[in-house]
Amino acid sequence: MQKPDVDSIDGLSPAISIEQKTTSRNPRSTVATVTEIYDYLRLLFARVGVPHSPATGLPIESQTVSQMVDRVMEMTGGTRLYLLAPIVRGRKGEYKRELQDIRKRGFQRVKVDGELYDIEDVPALNKKVKHDIEVVVDRLKVRDGIASRLADSFETALSLSDGLAFTEDADTGERATFSAKFACPVSGFTIDEIEPRLFSFNSPFGACPACDGLGTEMYFDPGLVVPDDRLSLDEGAIAPWANSTSQYYIQTLESLARHFGFDLSAALGTLADTVRRMILYGSDDEPVTMVYDDGLRSYEIKKPFEGVIPNMERRWRETDSSWVRDELSRYQTVTGCETCAGHRLKPEALAVKIAGLHISGTTEMSIDRAHAWFAGLEESLTPTQREIARRILREVNERLRFLVNVGLEYLTLSRASATLSGGESQRIRLASQIGSGLTGVLYVLDEPSIGLHQRDNDRLLGTLKRLRDLGNTVIVVEHDEEAILSADYVVDMGPGAGIHGGRVVARGTPADVMASPESLTGQYLTGFLQIPVPARRRAGHKGRCLAVIGARANNLAHITVDFPLGVFTCVTGVSGGGKSTLVVETLYRALARRLHGARLHPGAHDRIEGLEFIDKVVDIDQSPIGRTPRSNPATYTGAFTPIRELFAEMPTARERGYGPGRFSFNVAGGRCEACQGDGVLKVEMHFLPDVYVPCDVCQGRRYNRETLEVLYKGKNITDVLNMTVEDAYELFNAVPTLARKLQTLLDVGL
Repeated sequence: MQKPDVDSIDGLSPAISIEQKTTSRNPRSTVATVTEIYDYLRLLFARVGVPHSPATGLPIESQTVSQMVDRVMEMTGGTRLYLLAPIVRGRKGEYKRELQDIRKRGFQRVKVDGELYDIEDVPALNKKVKHDIEVVVDRLKVRDGIASRLADSFETALSLSDGLAFTEDADTGERATFSAKFACPVSGFTIDEIEPRLFSFNSPFGACPACDGLGTEMYFDPGLVVPDDRLSLDEGAIAPWANSTSQYYIQTLESLARHFGFDLSAALGTLADTVRRMILYGSDDEPVTMVYDDGLRSYEIKKPFEGVIPNMERRWRETDSSWVRDELSRYQTVTGCETCAGHRLKPEALAVKIAGLHISGTTEMSIDRAHAWFAGLEESLTPTQREIARRILREVNERLRFLVNVGLEYLTLSRASATLSGGESQRIRLASQIGSGLTGVLYVLDEPSIGLHQRDNDRLLGTLKRLRDLGNTVIVVEHDEEAILSADYVVDMGPGAGIHGGRVVARGTPADVMASPESLTGQYLTGFLQIPVPARRRAGHKGRCLAVIGARANNLAHITVDFPLGVFTCVTGVSGGGKSTLVVETLYRALARRLHGARLHPGAHDRIEGLEFIDKVVDIDQSPIGRTPRSNPATYTGAFTPIRELFAEMPTARERGYGPGRFSFNVAGGRCEACQGDGVLKVEMHFLPDVYVPCDVCQGRRYNRETLEVLYKGKNITDVLNMTVEDAYELFNAVPTLARKLQTLLDVGL
């Protein structure tokens, strides 16, 4: 990191900063992985989990030869047994070579499809039928003194059959299964090793092979293929075909309309369900006479209609063109993986269970349910398992308790961290820090109360006080009244913003700050200054509203909500109450999809009414605004374009023929080419942070000498970029387009 611009700092402890940026956007990152709970769960399931057979649902265990011998010796004395090694299980073939090989190895008898034969008398097998072949390794009677012979026989049987053996009662036919590996005797399902990596969806050893551990896959979404069913097929209701200049698609629809008797000019939504389904998914086996005319000749083809979506799926599979894939991907959205049902893991990992749940089952619980489940888990474990699990469970329970304490009990552990709000992700990082239990550390938090309901503020402040009580120092940048009043010591900065600030106005206890006449914060805390509540409210556009009907995504309980238009509407409620799900995941996504063709999947709902009243939707979220290192407030707000146009209108610029592009630092022409318009040069320092030094050609001014000779009211383009918004407003208040943008920045306190 760059050295801070200070003379000296005394008494500095090791510092941890918890910033107000959102957590990882990686689709593989979840609440469980961010808080490290998943690492402990993987270890817990690897050491304590019991594999279960997918065929029978019963536990499958590996046994040593000694354990197998002990099990046989516990049987009733005098029982006559066959010891069998299965070499073929439910596979087609004649198996002549295998039977010959067994004979060469000295075995006398085999059991084929349940019948016992001397090896010479085995009948010819039908290669089209599935067979079971088991070698009779030994025949014996249970009695004292046979343990060593039995051990040798078991070793022989296990080496023949890849770790599986049966004993069969010669009189009753009753069987017992013995496995040296984790193998199911019914389905042959095996698990080679149970290690923590088996439970990782980020590792090829554990990830579902179909979705590579993402739990989702792309599919062609009928809602994107037909974005507006109020349009007719003639008007382009089928979006991927609407933009095509080819007559092929039009002639295909005309042939279908003739065969199935529907009207191409009728709104698609008014056609029969069977017709809509046929258009999207094909006519199954029913042949349709297709009539085509390519301008040179006319011809007919009689074949079943493939369907719009199967046609797109086939083209996606077969194409090598990235352009075609890009085009087709506009109609795809994400759905849960069918193979792993969204669990992200291989069947082998999901077969390992503790107290009836696999690892994915534990992460799909909400945090408060998981906390209760893990707290009571020890009682259902054996004494040996309990000893192994005790330390792991302590770590898991500790972290879950912190998540509950910071008001996140409603989240599931499998929730993708990319879907969390800024406030939620900050509290999750806070919980993982407290979970580490460090002392003597300086914690710096940037506005931790963002996104918190007042109810949860107390919990957050309690957590911060607990961090302090462990023996740490906690410094919080905060505007929240409760946080300021709860602090042991307050430093009030100001008195204004930018060049008007930068000084310590007051410091001390909250009472000291409230007593300071210079402190603006203190005056609001005492109530001397207040923000007045509006006396009257706007009524909005009469009778016009947006209605979300039947919203049921995440925890929404099939609700219907009206949003009046032309007014400022606030959606509030406790953290996790469903605000973001309703407004962002359901309303915004549905509008963006309908109005702008966005590839977004809205939360489940019946419909949205009132779409005709709006023509655009904008989502202003907490993601960073700068897309490149060159992005700045002038470029981002769009103020830079009119500024450049203004400079291009100056007499000097017009004399020299300079256009607006001359005043851009992003393109060659007017910028300094030594630093390519950056104003600084990067010097790599290997193990020290990179040093940025002002460009020695332009002295950090970004532009070449000729460009800087163009002046507006005595200022060149570099002078303008170095101004504060406040100064720029004074300079440009006579230019309406610029004054409006700068006034907005002033209004929001920037």
